[in-house]
Amino acid sequence: MRRLWAAAAALAVAGSLTGAAVVPEDPTDPVRAGEYWLDQYGVREAWQTTRGAGVRIAVIDTGVGRGPVEFSGVVDGTDMSELGSPDGRTPIGGMNANHGSWVASLAGARGTGEGRGMIGVAPEAEILSISIDIAGREVPVRDQIAEAIRWSVDNGAHVINMSLTTNTLDWDPSWDEAFSYAFDNDVVIVVAAGNRGSGTTRVGAPATIPGVLTVGGVDPSGTASVDASTQGITIGVSAPSERLMGVSADGTLVQWNGTSGAAPIVAGIVALVRAAHPGLDADNVLNRIISTATPAAGATSRPDLLYGYGLVNAAAAVTAPVPAVSANPMGDLAEWIRLYRRADADPVPQPTSGPIEVPPLPAAEAATEPANPLLPTEDSLRYGSLPLAAGTIASIMVVLGFTAAAQRIRLARESRTPSHPPT
Repeated sequence: MRRLWAAAAALAVAGSLTGAAVVPEDPTDPVRAGEYWLDQYGVREAWQTTRGAGVRIAVIDTGVGRGPVEFSGVVDGTDMSELGSPDGRTPIGGMNANHGSWVASLAGARGTGEGRGMIGVAPEAEILSISIDIAGREVPVRDQIAEAIRWSVDNGAHVINMSLTTNTLDWDPSWDEAFSYAFDNDVVIVVAAGNRGSGTTRVGAPATIPGVLTVGGVDPSGTASVDASTQGITIGVSAPSERLMGVSADGTLVQWNGTSGAAPIVAGIVALVRAAHPGLDADNVLNRIISTATPAAGATSRPDLLYGYGLVNAAAAVTAPVPAVSANPMGDLAEWIRLYRRADADPVPQPTSGPIEVPPLPAAEAATEPANPLLPTEDSLRYGSLPLAAGTIASIMVVLGFTAAAQRIRLARESRTPSHPPT
């Protein structure tokens, strides 16, 4: 099923192009000046076409704070952890509770007004806040993720951001159906590659799932980050992962690093593409992102283990002519399931010959009453009692014969012996 949101998005694009609601940026604001990725990666240029209106970005993370004005674009949410609030706006996760707010601010922060304050890549996109607990204290993480994806799709998400990793190549089979549900409903899923600095030495799930757009990280110069990224054959594109900014749940502005920030930058660009090209399906949106990426200076191939297809380019992704594709360029999850889960195995071969006729067994003998175990049976008499009796009688006759012979010999000796001794 494909979502029928093209008309609404087209109207939103028209509204963005007029620029009537866009407040000019304050050139003296140090926050805007610090967002170097807006110019280096073509975001401000892409804003001349669209700012993401009409597109929904689902942020599956620790929850997006309620208070800061930068998060006025959050329109709905839910909690999957049983630790947060029903609207998904209560940050959870202890020391990492602000993570979801930082992620959301990079994707779609609205600024603080008057052209100041942190602004996201798609500042007119709507945000869905889905809070999860990566520690799985009340609900297993696998269940939280699966339900979060389904909820996002059912509540209008066009792109899902997942700045998390399991640090393992494999994933729970329940994710097969959840991710397939998103792909079948024309939703783009953007995930972080993970960071070597936090112990992730290679890309792990969900970044290993076919069909997702995995984002690696680079430093401000465009070089693969040593600590704030990892490597793997599933990386699609790279984006800034160092010296990033983020708005905390309480409104505090922080600087942070990691592909957790690179992913929402790309998710925001996906939102720009979807708003500018409402007729494109998810496969062609992904193709635009990877086809228009700028080749990385340090890459040795395309795709490259560190950079994927290159550094994401928002302006080119939105405006460049790109040939259409008919399949997801990041892989086919359905085919992977067929091969490795054997969920859609080949049909069972049909028999080529008819059944073999087997002659019936002879009729069973009539049942007899069970014999008394204390009485002899015919077989016990024939093979047990009679032979035993015959042997016993023969033995007795032999013994009697020997006894009689011995008595005759004794009597004969006595008859030859004188009854009185000689004188």
